[in-house]
Amino acid sequence: MSEHLISRSVATASGPIPASATSAPRPRLGQLAATAICGNDITSSCLYVSALAILYAGIWAPVALLLVGGMLYLFRSIYGEVVGALPLNGGAYNALLNTTSKFRASMAACLTILSYMATAVISASEAMHYVAVLWHAWPVMIMTVALLALFTGLTIVGIAESAVVAIGIFIFHLFTLTCLLLAGAWYVATHGLATLAVNFQTPPPGGIAMALFFGFCVSLLGISGFESSANFVEEQAPGVFPKTLRNMWLAVIIFNPLIALLALSILPLGEVASHESTLLAQMGRVSSGGWLASWISINAALVLSGAVLTSFVGVNGLMGRMTLDRCLPQLLLKKNRRGTTHRIIIAFFILCVSVLVITQGNIRALAGVYTISFLSVMALFGGGNLLLKIKRNALPRPVRASWLTVLVAIAAVVIGLLGNAMRNPAYLKVFLEYFIPTALVVIIMLERIALLKILMFALARINAFFRRPPSGLTWLIREKIQEIADQQMVFFTRGDNLANLNRAMLYVLENEHTKRIKVVTVVPDASQCPAQLKGHLSVLDEIYPEMVIEFVVITDKFSPELISKLSEEWQIPTNLMFIGSPAGKLPYDLADLRGVRLIV
Repeated sequence: MSEHLISRSVATASGPIPASATSAPRPRLGQLAATAICGNDITSSCLYVSALAILYAGIWAPVALLLVGGMLYLFRSIYGEVVGALPLNGGAYNALLNTTSKFRASMAACLTILSYMATAVISASEAMHYVAVLWHAWPVMIMTVALLALFTGLTIVGIAESAVVAIGIFIFHLFTLTCLLLAGAWYVATHGLATLAVNFQTPPPGGIAMALFFGFCVSLLGISGFESSANFVEEQAPGVFPKTLRNMWLAVIIFNPLIALLALSILPLGEVASHESTLLAQMGRVSSGGWLASWISINAALVLSGAVLTSFVGVNGLMGRMTLDRCLPQLLLKKNRRGTTHRIIIAFFILCVSVLVITQGNIRALAGVYTISFLSVMALFGGGNLLLKIKRNALPRPVRASWLTVLVAIAAVVIGLLGNAMRNPAYLKVFLEYFIPTALVVIIMLERIALLKILMFALARINAFFRRPPSGLTWLIREKIQEIADQQMVFFTRGDNLANLNRAMLYVLENEHTKRIKVVTVVPDASQCPAQLKGHLSVLDEIYPEMVIEFVVITDKFSPELISKLSEEWQIPTNLMFIGSPAGKLPYDLADLRGVRLIV
């Protein structure tokens, strides 16, 4: 056996698991609370998507919004299958992290960060536009920055979403939208359909087909927030997640087309364009007077501010997870006295303000940036579903989306991406200006050992040229490489299948910087250790001489508590622990395994 392979047995079943390694079952969100948290995000788009749809599709805006609702229906089963099989927080990032390489998952995460950024800026800007209807004391740009700064401070202090507050805002918002629809319907009933008839006589820009095409593309902004539920699925009670998808779809398919239809029945097309940022308030003013416009403006400020907070909390969790996975610089994990990662929050605030300044608060430009990033995430999530079918088909899941459903949904998203890029290439330029630097940071982190080795080689050549001894910087770089490579990882295996063990080693070599891995098997008794496991690891140790393989046999029961205990004892984060696909043989939900990754 090679000197790299270390073999030992650990008996843990006889000793009690420390309290720090166990945790009481945490209360989980019910249907109303979970729907409210993600529903505030997706239904806030009702405040601006109808205006955008009308600007591009004219009289055909309601049809375009219905087409978007049809596409979203397909994604209900796609999200249901992926999250049902992998019930972990993180959305597209976790879906790809558990089905493909860390690089691809990290690119999805970069797009999600941009999506959160654009959501925060659009929501804050729209909220302040509605506030400006009531109070004109400050310019909207300054008020938008102030609102973003407010939520930066609140998030740093540690104030996250409160389920009770979210429920209150959500119910008030739905009640307000319902009242607006009823007031608009009464106005149409008493004033007739003359305005709608005049608008219908206005030919759509570029003809009906182009109007529907571009209307569909911009209307995809109306499903922003649909991915939110997948980002906190671990906090939801069993069976709640698919209900949140259904509830969000119902809100989108009911409110967005009806609001657009009523807007066309109440306001001339030209007036819609002049009130693009405050369309619903203008509808309330025309249909019922200033009191309803004020009510809508107050409601808009509340629900859009809730969407800003959701963005800050969501990006903080995502970037924190990426940093733990060593995809972002570790300095971002530094916490303040209140236990929050303030550097992540401040960095996100700076990004939000910069994109606000670059776009000058232009809602169309912001919507373009958001739509491109959000649709890219949706497409990648669809791709994650396909990979799940191919690589993790044995994983149990409550629902399965058909291949046709997934392919049609991905095609619709790609069409939306192309349309948004075509209608204004400048928005694609703004998107790339943010995506490329973000992706470069991640690429540098993922390839940092190779880059450090190149730097060390260059320094060595320079020192050799000038006939100087190795510099202190060279030794510092060498120590940093060793520090990164010394981080241990854990692979739990319940069998001795050589192919699976080899895939685990290849995954670590291709996706991680470490050279040290513990291969752990947990058995009730040491005599039940898989017969050929030690021999197969000896073979792999010869094949991969750069790896230091430690073989550990633990006599205990594999459980979430054991994972927590080993993580604390070995000082190895649970997200650096891997398992093979359980294929329905694991008595625990994947969400209970403390973030352990699937790699085989």
